[in-house]
Amino acid sequence: MAGQKLLVLFGSQTGTAQDTAERIGREAKRRHFQCRVEALDSYDVANLINEPLVVFVCATTGQGDPPDNMKMFWRFLFRKNLPPSSLCQLDYAVLGLGDSSYPKFNFVAKKLHKRVLQLGGNALLPVALGDDQHDLGPDAVIDPWLLALWDKILALYPLPPGLEVISPDTRLPPKYTLHYMSEDSPHHAGSLLRPAAAGAVPSELHPFAARVVSNQRLTAESHFQDVRLIEFDVTGSGMTFSAGDVVMIQPQNCPEDVQQFCQLLRLDPDRRFVLKPTEPSTSLPALLPQPCTIRHLVTHYLDISCVPRRSFFELLSYFSTNELEREKLQEFSSPQGQEELYSYCNRPRRTTLEALWDFPHTTCAIPPEYLLDLIPRIRPRAFSIASSMLAHPDRIQILMAVVRYKTRLSKPRRGLCSTWLASLSPEQGDVRVPLWVKRGGMKFPTDPDTPVIMIGPGTGVAPFRAAIQERVAQGRRGNCLFFGCRQKSKDFYCQAEWEELVTKGFLTLFTAFSRDQEEKVYVQHRIRENRKLVWELLSSGNAHIYLAG
Repeated sequence: MAGQKLLVLFGSQTGTAQDTAERIGREAKRRHFQCRVEALDSYDVANLINEPLVVFVCATTGQGDPPDNMKMFWRFLFRKNLPPSSLCQLDYAVLGLGDSSYPKFNFVAKKLHKRVLQLGGNALLPVALGDDQHDLGPDAVIDPWLLALWDKILALYPLPPGLEVISPDTRLPPKYTLHYMSEDSPHHAGSLLRPAAAGAVPSELHPFAARVVSNQRLTAESHFQDVRLIEFDVTGSGMTFSAGDVVMIQPQNCPEDVQQFCQLLRLDPDRRFVLKPTEPSTSLPALLPQPCTIRHLVTHYLDISCVPRRSFFELLSYFSTNELEREKLQEFSSPQGQEELYSYCNRPRRTTLEALWDFPHTTCAIPPEYLLDLIPRIRPRAFSIASSMLAHPDRIQILMAVVRYKTRLSKPRRGLCSTWLASLSPEQGDVRVPLWVKRGGMKFPTDPDTPVIMIGPGTGVAPFRAAIQERVAQGRRGNCLFFGCRQKSKDFYCQAEWEELVTKGFLTLFTAFSRDQEEKVYVQHRIRENRKLVWELLSSGNAHIYLAG
């Protein structure tokens, strides 16, 4: 008999809300519910009027903004013309993920809860407000809330007679089954960059393979930080952008990590496979070619360098043949073990690959079809575009600091995307990077006489370089930039470019080099020193102020 239907919809920016939504999906399967887990913007919101039971899991980003993958849903839900009884058939609950150090703590979840109530929905529970600042993280709120939720749901939708909740000791089937292909089957090399429909603008599902034109270090060799100006050729992509927009880049794992991962799990990187969903309602991962090699899966899809979450250790514990390892994994996935997990994983920023090293008996017993349940996909990274199409047609430039820092682990931590990009050189031949453009949050004034005050210390200057190039190309002069860094001789990015614009009268520049004198000087000191000018631009010039970190 088909079980009761439950829909879990998530809005996630960094993956935490998605991870939580998938956890609810697993708990639903244990209770014999027919459960779908979907991103809010992948779901046809017009169907919401037919859903009996929905759990919303949503994060809040920035200053109380909805995550990118629920923006369309958000606009639809707040349409003035929706009748107040639209959702009167709906039983629902909202779980929010936020950070109480921000003023608009869990704003999206609170507003969503209220709006569904206005539209006639029946709330099963008060909205849950998960908090990153809590000692035990959002789980401190999520764990007890979910227990209460299942009590509520099973009271309304009891299990049919003879069915029991599947015990937590039983492993659930994987999302996909993996079918290896015979060595002699016809060979098509799958590519990460599948051609988009003719005339389609590049997007996350169809990125553009941009050629790396140059990759130049801007900081002195003796400077502690490696900062690059990287240029991509986007000729023929059909992408357009303006100052303040963002380029999204899909990174990949380095060959050494891929090789190590395959050795640990005893996988042949050249084996080809096809995926089949275990349940007909599950769609295949959009970014994986079919058939696909293990090497491609691990290089381009599995995020083996991310810090693993609690759900990773929970699933891992089911594969463990070693009692000691299994006990530790079960502790890490229990509510009581969260502090210990935090100091093992989050504080030292231990990667998934490093965690697998620590559980060797379990790791070599992982069935390959569970890899997609165990390890999340690599998420794209956002960079402010640091150039203007008016100054550099068919090119995108980014200003990027290579992420590298120490924790108590012996090996320095490295940013996945910045380390990969820094390693690319046009001298290696035709080097390509999958990317697409997204509208940014900064809009510069259209009125040519409105002056602009830009405060961009460090790589925060990137969007302002794009804005200044754009405004100079349009003949606009009211450009005022406050730039700060450590030392004039070591990390004064684009110095010659700024100085030339000052000479030509297009730019007023104020610099703060914090380490070039005894007492530290920052951009805020320069703003205070020039308060007369700043006030004049604001009060009589109607200037716009922009700040980027």
